[in-house]
Amino acid sequence: MKISKVTGRQIFDSRGNPTVEVDVLLSDGSFGRAAVPSGASTGVHEALELRDGGKAYKGKGVLKAVANVAKIAKRVKGMNALDQRKVDGAMIALDGTPKKKKLGANAILGVSMAVCRAAAASKKQPLYKHLRSLFPGKLKGWIIPVPCMNILNGGAHADNNVDVQEFMIAPVGGKTFKKRMQMGTEVYHTLKSILKKEGLSTSIGDEGGFAPNLKENEDALRFITRAIKEAGYKPGRDVAIVLDVAASEIYKNGKYVLAGEKPKKVLSAEALIDLYERWVKKYGIISIEDGFAEDDWD
Repeated sequence: MKISKVTGRQIFDSRGNPTVEVDVLLSDGSFGRAAVPSGASTGVHEALELRDGGKAYKGKGVLKAVANVAKIAKRVKGMNALDQRKVDGAMIALDGTPKKKKLGANAILGVSMAVCRAAAASKKQPLYKHLRSLFPGKLKGWIIPVPCMNILNGGAHADNNVDVQEFMIAPVGGKTFKKRMQMGTEVYHTLKSILKKEGLSTSIGDEGGFAPNLKENEDALRFITRAIKEAGYKPGRDVAIVLDVAASEIYKNGKYVLAGEKPKKVLSAEALIDLYERWVKKYGIISIEDGFAEDDWD
């Protein structure tokens, strides 16, 4: 099905900041809409999120990116929405920069996602089935994903003293997605009760996790493990822990600074590895995202 119309606009995300929304209409009347996500902590090597600068919205407006959606529309109009790779390639070529600085990754991503959703609608398929058709292979059947739920926030996601940005739980023991959601929410609310009993704040951070001040980062792991047990589950077997450290945010002068610890800890990469190893063994952590700074290759 051919792309007939592409429309961009400025909307607001969950943090109250402007972001890009794109509508795509196909020749058969199928429709797709997508809103572009934005992170609180971003890496220097990531594709450029184009912002307006200036006074409006403290420089975070996206009207420049919205205007670039109109430029993209002229390029992709008439293209086959079912050929996602070709549509994406056309936008990348139109931009012509490694980090999408000309058009903005937020303009390109918005169009890409909206095209994909419109194509799925045209095929009368749920999005996941259409996406799989874009990458044909030998896989058979479907694997239901395990949700990772962000239940305790720190770093750039909260105004507290916790250095690790995200403490998540993964209900690996549930046989259905419905059961996994149940397990996750039960642990979440159990954690809230525990924090209240300990006289700690249950206010929430940017991504919905609790954001208490803690004596040390490991306290978060202790409280989450306790919550898993008190909710009636076994840590590691039923519900595992996942971390997103966002270590670039705590990397200063070649060292990792855990400023929230009392006393403050300044660790080498080797010492941080030792800390992770101890945490993994003790708390059954199954995944660590961004455990080191993006340019710390030594």
